Amino acid sequence: MTKLKVAVIGCGSIAQHRHIPEYLMNAQAELVAVCDINEQRANEIARKYEIKAFKHYEELFESGLVEAVSICTPNYLHAPISIAALNAGLHVLCEKPMATSREEAKEMIDAAKKANKKLMIGHNQRLVPSHQKARQLIKNGDIGKVYSFRTAFGHAGPERWSVDGKDSWFFQKDKAFIGAMGDLGVHKTDLLRYVLGEEIAEVGAFVETSAKDFANVDDNAVCVMKTESGIIGTLAASWAYTGKEDNSTVIYGEKGILRLEEDPEYSLVAQYANGEVVKYSLGKIQSNEEGGQANSFVVEHFIESILSDKDPLITGEEGLKSLEVILAALRSNETRQFVTTNLGVQV
Repeated sequence: MTKLKVAVIGCGSIAQHRHIPEYLMNAQAELVAVCDINEQRANEIARKYEIKAFKHYEELFESGLVEAVSICTPNYLHAPISIAALNAGLHVLCEKPMATSREEAKEMIDAAKKANKKLMIGHNQRLVPSHQKARQLIKNGDIGKVYSFRTAFGHAGPERWSVDGKDSWFFQKDKAFIGAMGDLGVHKTDLLRYVLGEEIAEVGAFVETSAKDFANVDDNAVCVMKTESGIIGTLAASWAYTGKEDNSTVIYGEKGILRLEEDPEYSLVAQYANGEVVKYSLGKIQSNEEGGQANSFVVEHFIESILSDKDPLITGEEGLKSLEVILAALRSNETRQFVTTNLGVQV
C-alpha cells in the first residue's frame, strides 16, 4: 500500500504531542519531514524519528518530498504558510484559529479551491464521540426544542505545557493575535455550531487579561450567544482554571438535558424530563492534562478525506464561520455592544 507522504510545520507542543504521534500511528501516512525556524528543535525531532529536517517551509515545499502538511505554527503564520502550501499543490491541515482575519481565511479557502486540494482546520471537538452523539440526539428530537446551553473550556494556561513556557508565542499578541478566546473559545464556538446544527447570530462578550500579568493577550473570556433560531447560552474560555481543566457542555431542551464531558466516567449523560437517565461511556475527550492526548481523530480524518477524495468535516469554510464568531466577540468587547455575526454572508 502506498502511503501518503506528510510533513509537520512547527515543532512545538501541539506538533510533538498530537500531530507527529498521530501521523506515526496512521497506517496510511508516512511522516517524512518536519520544519521549524528553530533549527535545533527540528533537527532533534528529525533525528529521533529518522526523517528530514527543514528550517524554511519554502525549501520543504520545493523539495517535492511531501503531499500533505500539518501547520502547527503561531497563529499569525497559519494563513501565509497554508496558502503557500496549497499553491505548491499540497493538502493542508491547519491548526485553529485558521487565520487572524476574515480576509486571510478567505484567501486560504480560495487557494484550496484553485489548487483543488483539501484544506482542513483542526477543530477536533467535532470528532469527539460524545459530541457527535449529542448532535445526533438533538437532530433526532430526543430532547425536543433546544432552549439554552452553556459551554466552557478552561485550564491553567499554555505555560504549563508549551515548549517555551511563559516565553511562548501564545502570550504575544503580534504572533497569537488572540489569547484564550482564540485558543479555547474558538473550539467551543465550532462545537456549538456543529452540535446545535445552526449558526451563532449574535454575540455579547467580555474579553479580559486578568490572570497572566506577563501576557498582552486575553486570558479570560465570557460570551453570551444567540443562535439564528433563538437559542441562547453562554461560552467561557479561560487560562485561569488552576485546579482542573473544564471542557464541558450542557444543552437544555424541552424534553431533557444533555451533559457532555462533565462526568469523569460517562462522557455523555442524558437526563430526561420523565426521570429517565441514560449514561454513555464513549471514550475520553482529548485534553492538556496527563493522559489526555489520546482519542483525537483529526489526523485520521484528514488522511481519510484525502485518500477518499471527500470534503473533511471541518473545511476552510467551516473554520471561517467559527472564526467569524470570535471576531464578533472581539468587536463586542471593544464596543460594549451585542454584535451580529456575518455568517449569512456568502464565502
